[in-house]
Amino acid sequence: MAENKENQQAEKNLENVEVALTKTEQFFENNQKPIALGALAVIAVVAIIWIVNSLYIQPRKADAQKEIFNAQYYFEADSFALALNGDGQSLGFLDVIDQYGSTPAGHLASYYAGVCYMRLGEYDKAKGYLKSFSSDDEILNAFAQGLIGDVESQLGDAKAAISAYRKAADSKNKVAAPIFLMKLGAAYEAEGNAEKAKAAYQEVKDNYPTSVQANYAEKYLNSVK
Repeated sequence: MAENKENQQAEKNLENVEVALTKTEQFFENNQKPIALGALAVIAVVAIIWIVNSLYIQPRKADAQKEIFNAQYYFEADSFALALNGDGQSLGFLDVIDQYGSTPAGHLASYYAGVCYMRLGEYDKAKGYLKSFSSDDEILNAFAQGLIGDVESQLGDAKAAISAYRKAADSKNKVAAPIFLMKLGAAYEAEGNAEKAKAAYQEVKDNYPTSVQANYAEKYLNSVK
């Protein structure tokens, strides 16, 4: 008796599967053209993405990387005007930004341009380029924030400088954070906020004890009044 029930249940399950398969077949049969068109559309999108990436994006990235080389050379030689504007034969950072702004080299050129303008004493321009910079590189992002703090300090905006130094320190990057924590402490000292200055120096001692800045943090802590 139990065996008969099991057989009946198995047959019923089989019928349900057959019905489901039949409905699926009918759906594809009734909608064959839309489904085919949809599949072609997906294939077309994938093909377009591949073509754009292979024939446009990647070559532009490579070109941009080549074009930025001479500007970097001038930058390292402290020839900041040539680094920015080029020498008439090779591009400067401003040209790279203009022609290849969407590439990684184009983004990097914004960082370089900001530093060049800082070194030339054109702080408003420096701030604009540093704020427009973005990268997946953690340390460069931290330094860009910290340099914005330097620019704001030069422009006389202590509050904005402190905010930028704090953001740079919050990156927790072992290279950048202790540098800008020390600058944060100095900025607080200049504002007469000894408590927050000490907190910044203490953060260097506690969180970055092997950094170069940690060697100075103790002296600064003892000198803050």
